[in-house]
Amino acid sequence: MELVRATNRSVRLRNRAALLTKLFLDGPLTRQDLVRSTGLSQPAVSNVVSDLIEEGLVAEAGAAESDGGRPSMMLRMAPRFAFVVGVDVGETRVRVELFDFAMTLLASVEYPLDPARTEPAEVAGHVLTGIDAVTGEAGVAPADVLGVGIGVSGVVTQGEHAVVDAQALGWDRVPLEQLIATGTDLPLHIDNGAKTLGQAEMWFGAGRGARHAVFALVGSGVGAAVVTGGVTYRGASSSAGEWGHTTLVYGGRPCRCGARGCLEAYVGAEAIIDRYREARGGRPVPGDDEESQLTALLDAAATTETARRVLDETAAYLGAGVANLINLFNPERVVLGGWAAMALGDLLPAIREAAGRQALRQPYEQASIELCRLGVDAVALGAATLPIARFLADGGLRR
Repeated sequence: MELVRATNRSVRLRNRAALLTKLFLDGPLTRQDLVRSTGLSQPAVSNVVSDLIEEGLVAEAGAAESDGGRPSMMLRMAPRFAFVVGVDVGETRVRVELFDFAMTLLASVEYPLDPARTEPAEVAGHVLTGIDAVTGEAGVAPADVLGVGIGVSGVVTQGEHAVVDAQALGWDRVPLEQLIATGTDLPLHIDNGAKTLGQAEMWFGAGRGARHAVFALVGSGVGAAVVTGGVTYRGASSSAGEWGHTTLVYGGRPCRCGARGCLEAYVGAEAIIDRYREARGGRPVPGDDEESQLTALLDAAATTETARRVLDETAAYLGAGVANLINLFNPERVVLGGWAAMALGDLLPAIREAAGRQALRQPYEQASIELCRLGVDAVALGAATLPIARFLADGGLRR
């Protein structure tokens, strides 16, 4: 009898997880839509949906258009059922954002970082201050927050507590989750920033509908998330996707990781600005930070050959890097995201052309190369989906 009850509960949780996931990603939908898309029976869908409405997780969203007869009622996730916090720990700033359950942005705050010295304790402090700031601004009680997702540069090793290794930041086995947990009781979910960007674009952006895709994050540094069969590939210890530290030029420019010739040493924002400074004979690039300096380079390219040459070289380097991704992973799509990639968006045709010269013809012809659709918030948005992904997989039950 106990085995039967356990089996029935397991089946019901799987059904709840399937229906909640479908409604979250594709809603609003009717009960008939859910039957067709999940393969569950009409009675199973009706029973589970009734429970979800009673729990306040799902709400009716008006009648669907009808060709005659009784109209069907549309269903959606209840936007105010819970809230989630998404954090983007970049190399120049910490961005903290609050979303409702419909992923509507409610509040956002940023804290600058010194890229020359990113202290883990300072990052943890900004995250905690940011959580208080965005929940306070939106009038959301901590008990109504499902969890906090954090996207961070470097390799994130999952375990009882997530640990971060980021050579470029000088972080070695940093217990970031524990540092943040000292100041909050909210559930924490930490992952690499390129992977959170990839999840956001798979769920809501340029990756929707793709089973095989690569999401490249180009900011101060460079990373990537590889999705194969709809699942993010992590490797043996979750370090898969360190695209920025693949070798582009053997023995080439020094990289922040300590090696030479890494892709990041040519196409990360810090490296692009440094190459432009060298091309100017060592004269400083105008601007107070990387974003303003990259903007100065883009503006100068309209009138100076030096700036134009640096951008042309950058497009060629990025194209070669994208070609490597195409040759290695045979994706349907390569999506370029991150604040620097968005700033360099006008280079996309040249990047595609360079990738076409370097990649094998057949996989290149199968792949599209495009910019991400979610803009500079993609990392934080994707981070906010981490607690939601766990919640959906658990059938809508809080751990």
